[in-house]
Amino acid sequence: MSWEVVIGLEIHAQLTTKSKIFSGASTAYGAAPNSQACPIDVGMPGMLPVLNQAVIGKSIMLGLALDAEIGKRSVFDRKNYFYPDLPKGYQTTQFEFPIVGQGKMEIELEDGTKKIIGVTRAHLEEDAGKSVHGLVPGQTGVDLNRAGTPLLEIVSDPDMSSAKEAVAYAKKMHELVQYLGICDGNMQEGSFRVDSNVSVRRPGEPLGTRAELKNINSFRFIEKAIEIEIERQIELIESGGTVVQETRLYDADNDTTRSMRTKEDANDYRYFPCPDLLPVIIADEDIEAIRATMPELPDAKRTRFVSELGLSDYDATVLTSSRAMAEFFERLVALTDAKDIKLCANWMTSGFSAALNREGLSVEQSPVSAEGLAGMIVRILDNSISGKIAKQVFEAMWKGEGTADEIIEAKGLKQITDTGAIEALVDEVLANNPSQIEAYKAGQTKMLGYFVGQIMKASGGQANPGQVNQMLVAKLK
Repeated sequence: MSWEVVIGLEIHAQLTTKSKIFSGASTAYGAAPNSQACPIDVGMPGMLPVLNQAVIGKSIMLGLALDAEIGKRSVFDRKNYFYPDLPKGYQTTQFEFPIVGQGKMEIELEDGTKKIIGVTRAHLEEDAGKSVHGLVPGQTGVDLNRAGTPLLEIVSDPDMSSAKEAVAYAKKMHELVQYLGICDGNMQEGSFRVDSNVSVRRPGEPLGTRAELKNINSFRFIEKAIEIEIERQIELIESGGTVVQETRLYDADNDTTRSMRTKEDANDYRYFPCPDLLPVIIADEDIEAIRATMPELPDAKRTRFVSELGLSDYDATVLTSSRAMAEFFERLVALTDAKDIKLCANWMTSGFSAALNREGLSVEQSPVSAEGLAGMIVRILDNSISGKIAKQVFEAMWKGEGTADEIIEAKGLKQITDTGAIEALVDEVLANNPSQIEAYKAGQTKMLGYFVGQIMKASGGQANPGQVNQMLVAKLK
């Protein structure tokens, strides 16, 4: 009998605030251990939290993007549990009245299939610190710099039925929070963390017991971990065993999941309203003010790139893969007066993207600016350089050797467009290849490519290819 897989995700997105959710301590990454933990973050006696107003607007923005209910009255609660890196003994979070309620997100799979995934809620909470292993042999250290960092926990409905669907949803949410500017999405630094709740069941049966896969910092590992956990649960049940509700870790070295601890239910955390924080009241005008500041969302931008700019679905998808990429492209099109949008797209999706990937850089880190790339594309459009020469120019720009004009001048790369000069090159090549001319006239039309190649070689690659072809065909006739 077949099995059904049921998956729900809990995504922790660290909000892009300069200070923590309930204190003025810095959220900057990479500081010396315990240098950014203040008395409020660790719950020292007499310390009272004060809500960081910035987290409200960022949460509402996500809710609007997910077409979700906005909690006009949200309440902070205390979730009680013990971890060494949680010195207060509780986490300030939201339980019964979250700031964002039921919403939805559409995902698209590799085969083009689309599916709506429900979003149960998104609630605000503070992060805990972290345990540090290995710095001192035989001991575990505690770094509380992260304690109090503002998180938005985004909880999906259990609507996903495969690892690929789960990864598609996680990637789409990752893209969305970055577009909105509410989270930098850096998975290596822990700014965007995904916990996967996985269970299996026979068709028609109630939901099975779930296991939670925690602390996985790449989409590739999320997919592998879910697939391994599905296989583990099916094999366990089919052999007469029982799935235990627990938290499991993914071991990438051995490609297995292993038990970390048993997983509690909500009532085990003894939630109760936080006595130190008032309810958050949000007015309709506050919501509309935030709606007015929202950027164009990725799906809408992709649709516009296809319908208004005439790009293919593939190009539109690549060019909207991040907000920075989309903004770079739109700036490039504007700087070239939209004279050849397809040429701009081709350079962005090929040469520019290839260089970024080769160096492991983000768009923001590119040594070639939109202005710099536009300067080169303008020289292609005015026939100063050919597409082939442009590749040399771009590589020189990438190395910081100057602007396109400076490089073209310094290296003598300007395209030959003088009719007389090109005619002289064509005549010289034809004169030196009489047998190839006879072969061409006998029907071997592929010789045309040979002649073009010889002419381009003779010109150092600088003859205008269009003019060369036109003149060559005329003379061969």
